[in-house]
Amino acid sequence: MANRGPSYGLSREVQEKIEQKYDPDLEQRLVDWIVAQCGGNLEKPQPGKQNFQTWLMDGTILCRLINSLYPRGKEPIKKISETQMAFKQMEKISQFLQAAEAYGVTTTDIFQTVDLWEGKDMAAVQRTLMALGSLAVTKDDGQYKGDRDWFHRKAQGYRREFTEEQLRQGQSLIGLQMGSNRGASQAGMTGYGMHRQIM
Repeated sequence: MANRGPSYGLSREVQEKIEQKYDPDLEQRLVDWIVAQCGGNLEKPQPGKQNFQTWLMDGTILCRLINSLYPRGKEPIKKISETQMAFKQMEKISQFLQAAEAYGVTTTDIFQTVDLWEGKDMAAVQRTLMALGSLAVTKDDGQYKGDRDWFHRKAQGYRREFTEEQLRQGQSLIGLQMGSNRGASQAGMTGYGMHRQIM
């Protein structure tokens, strides 16, 4: 982690707000899912935000996680390097983020590399992992491992089919949001320039 010293004033308030969004219960659920998804040889970290960050920080677990959501031979990250060099570890985190976006996680749900590497916003890391888990449950392609109740299913599109006649009928109707001309009349209106009777 970068040596930044204490923060004061507004930056301190902002950091405290970010830290309040971190959910320890969600951390435990995510750890359980990652261990179940990646296989039993993965050791769980001690509870706590700092331990969770340290556990994920080198990027290896994240790469294994995204690869486990694909069938064998179609993994997005072909080679996961086991190195302790900082730039290589950050590169693995970036590879995970690109693969997560390709998997279907929306850009707004994806954390920045520094959020995990420097521990700036671990709540954003949780949000990305939650979105990834929800997508895996929703896809239901047999690659998801673990309890299905850990994540909510994302809404699927609901396609409607209309016949040609129904579409033609819809063209002659005026939608109510466009207003209506029924019951409209000019009764009681006076012409321009005429005096109105005010009582």
